[in-house]
Amino acid sequence: MNKFVAHILVVDDDDRIRDLVKQYLNENNFLVTTANSAEDANKKIEVVKFDLIVLDIMMPGKSGLEFTRENKNAINTPIILLTAKGEVSERVEGLEVGADDYLPKPFEPKELVLRIKNILNKTKRRDLKRVIEFGSIKIDLNKHLIIKNSKEYKINNAEKIILEEMINSSGKTFSRDEIGRILNLDKERSIDVIITRLRKKIELDPKNPKYLQTIRGAGYVLWIE
Repeated sequence: MNKFVAHILVVDDDDRIRDLVKQYLNENNFLVTTANSAEDANKKIEVVKFDLIVLDIMMPGKSGLEFTRENKNAINTPIILLTAKGEVSERVEGLEVGADDYLPKPFEPKELVLRIKNILNKTKRRDLKRVIEFGSIKIDLNKHLIIKNSKEYKINNAEKIILEEMINSSGKTFSRDEIGRILNLDKERSIDVIITRLRKKIELDPKNPKYLQTIRGAGYVLWIE
């Protein structure tokens, strides 16, 4: 039985390219699901958590750039964009909306595999931070748990997502707007409620937070180092 390296979603409206990429990735021990449009890809990501997405930019209907802009923060999945143009402006826009890498067509399949592996290795190193301890606090993002003084507190998906972002950028101030984009929320009150709930679970004294602090006029910061 094959041991798959990772599960990849390949999105391209060109049947030939889509099938060739799938075949080559399969030969390199990747499990591959395909989609022929951004709309089709949206259906797939609703039911499957992929390790990485290979995404064509130029497609009928919704473009790869639009898909990336709408979904990157919500799915938190690395994206490699495929572009036929290779224009600097298009590559820059792709990186600005959240893509992790790009590859101009035509491309060598071996290069695509190497880029996928490089991104997955970076993601793996980042995921090592999914269980951390500081003071009398332990955060286990895999189990959706915060353990404080041996007492367990469950965290919901929104709390997990923002905690993961903050843990991987410890010391960085996150504005309400940035948190809103990460969680796909536009109400400041909802964001404040999430932060308040997290403080109650993390802090020994939530009214005088040591770790999850408010930076007046700027946002919130998590200090764990």
